[in-house]
Amino acid sequence: MRTGSEPRTARSALRARLWLAVWGFGWAVFGTVAFVLVGRPGWAAACAALWLVVTIDLTLVLRHLRQGPHYQPGRDVPPYEPVDDEPPDRPKRPRLGRPPTPRRHP
Repeated sequence: MRTGSEPRTARSALRARLWLAVWGFGWAVFGTVAFVLVGRPGWAAACAALWLVVTIDLTLVLRHLRQGPHYQPGRDVPPYEPVDDEPPDRPKRPRLGRPPTPRRHP
């Protein structure tokens, strides 16, 4: 069901992005150190650049998580406004056409 408020109530998988960034951070650090020890400066520079990108991503993800439910709703915040179970009262519209003919009883 769409309510029209999706941009305001959209959820982001920041926690999943956090753990993926932590995983990438570990591998980027490991790659940088390993390629420096082996003597491959080109690959070490590539891993160092990736390390920088992952560090910036981790910083932004942690910042958004710390900003609270305004930016990252928790599990207790519903994604949509609750729906009324009762239909709204509709005013009766006048019928179009001829007025009904009165019935005569004998």
